[in-house]
Parts: sequence; C-alpha cells; structure tokens
Amino acid sequence: MTKILDGNALVYCEGAFNTPNGKTAHGLVRFTERYKVLGVIDSKYAGKDAGEVLDGKNNGIRIFKDLISAMAANSEEIDYFVIGIAPDGGRLSYSARSALYQAAEFGFNIDSGLHDFLFKDDQLMAIAKKNGRRVRDIRRTPDREDLHFFSGKIEEVDCLKLAVLGTDSAVGKRTTAWIIVHGLRNVGKKAEMIGTGQTGWMQGAKYSMVMDSLINDFVSGEIEHAVHEAWKNEQPDAIVIEGQGSLMNPAYPGGFEILAAGRPDYVILQHAPRRLEYDGFPGYRIQPIKDQIAAIEMISGKKVIAITLNHEGMEPEEIAGECEKITAETGLLCTDVLHDGSESLVELIKKYL
Repeated sequence: MTKILDGNALVYCEGAFNTPNGKTAHGLVRFTERYKVLGVIDSKYAGKDAGEVLDGKNNGIRIFKDLISAMAANSEEIDYFVIGIAPDGGRLSYSARSALYQAAEFGFNIDSGLHDFLFKDDQLMAIAKKNGRRVRDIRRTPDREDLHFFSGKIEEVDCLKLAVLGTDSAVGKRTTAWIIVHGLRNVGKKAEMIGTGQTGWMQGAKYSMVMDSLINDFVSGEIEHAVHEAWKNEQPDAIVIEGQGSLMNPAYPGGFEILAAGRPDYVILQHAPRRLEYDGFPGYRIQPIKDQIAAIEMISGKKVIAITLNHEGMEPEEIAGECEKITAETGLLCTDVLHDGSESLVELIKKYL
C-alpha cells in the first residue's frame, strides 16, 4: 500500500481538466504519494470519473461541479485543497481565487504550484491563520543559503542516468518518467525519479527541485545535488530525470541545464506528432523531430535512444501506425507508454544497465 505523505486532497481544475493547462491535476489523478486524491473540481466534467475522461480507464476519482458538492459526497476528512491548473504565466483568475477563499474558510490547507504566490494575499493568509492551516507556495524561491552551486560531484554517479526530454512543453515528460520508473521497479530494478517541477514535488518525488523557482546561478547545482543525493542514498540501478519545456520552445526553452548538469547517459524524447505549433504560441512551429534529436545529440554528445508518443489528437487505432511511422523516420523505438505500457521501453533500457 502506498504511504501518503500529507493527507486527503481535493484538486481544483475548473475549466482546465483534460487540457494542457490541467497538467498538474492530470499528474495527481494518475499518481501521487503526497496526497490521497478524493476528487477533482471542474464543472465541465462533473459526475464523470477523472481517469475515464483523461485516459479512458476508470480510477475511482470523481469530478465535481464545485467544492460544496465535493464535500457533500466525501465522508473522509479533507486535509488539502490543491490547485491543479497550470495556466500560461501561472496567474490565478478571480473565480479561482474565490474558490481558494472558500476552501480556506472550510479549514483546508492549500498547496499551489503557481507563480502567483498566495502568501502575498493578505485576505487568504488571514483566513488560513484563523483556522490554523498552512498555505504552501511550491514555486516560492528557496533561501540562497539553502541552494547548491554546481561542483562536479555528478561525475561520481555511476548508475544509468536517463533524461526524459520533450519536443514541447506540457507534452507528458513527467508522466512518462514516472511510468519508466515504475516499469523498472516492476522488473526488479531500483529506479529513482528526479522531479524538476512543482507537479513532481506534489506527486511525492523524494528527490526533486522546482527549476523555475530557482535563481539561475543555482539551477545546475540543484539538479546535480538531487541526482547525487538519489544515487548516494538509494544506490539505484537507474535515475530518471524529468525534463522541462523543450530545447527550442520560445517561452520555455528547458533542457539545457538538465543535459549540462544532470549529465544523462541517454535521452528519451517525448513527442506529440499532431501538435504542429508550440503550446500556447500560435505561429511558432515545432521543428521536425529529426532536427530536435540532432540538437539534443549535438548539445549533449549523448544519444536519443527512444521516442515516447503523446497520442494527443489521435484515435486509439491510430497510435500503432504513428509509432511505426516515427520509427521508420528516426530508426528509434517509438512507443506510447501511457496507452500500451512500458514493457518494450523497459526491455530496451535494461540493455544499458
């Protein structure tokens, strides 16, 4: 049985579930060790099962119209109200903030991974203080004295290091990284996930940092520190590093620090072939997958060994053919681990252990 780190939670995702802006909620309903998710709030899908909406498979997590209906339907005590939306720029709408005030009045702890820091909201903090509850801003920048500078200790890490990068932001890198970790564990290998964003932390990744909360000088050092700590403390067979953004995304050009500081031995590339423009930026076309592979390999000197498919915009019967097409184009294994499982990818990875 999974040990829950913090407690029972409702996840707020009004207007964003089953869209790229709902990726935090998606991660939490698929897997988390930090909370037991009792429900999701999004009036568009009220009454439906979150797993059925997201992946076509029931997971027992119900979607509710609002906080009141979610509370009425749950007999278990609710400890946390978690913001599951991740809008561009990380700003809260008026209606979302009103929902937070309501949750605080009901006496819930509140967790947010947005850049719109809740600790600056005097009204919300006063309500939380009155009820003896805490508000956590996961993206709040840590004190500099708590941060690490790159030292080169990453070279001591002698287990397999894999980075799951992507051809765009919000394309499924974190989900694929978790599936790989769980797949390796299922075949008796010790594997650790390095979370690099707020959702990875919310899912309970033991070794993680929130890259876009950090002062730039310390990003590489924090990546190195997380990888080194995971290796030192767990002695795993493999470490899987969650990617951020994509190398060529105009707004979120993530991946450079992961390649430079995490120093992966190999890269797995997550790709949504039906996505022609960068998420949220019409007119900015996504470069062809072979160009993205070439860029990763030129920058890092390491090989991309597999493509993992995001089936966004596809019917289930199209997935196999699209994987075959990408394999023919790149010469690499292409698999949809969310739809088909991780077995073929894990078999490939085992060859590199």
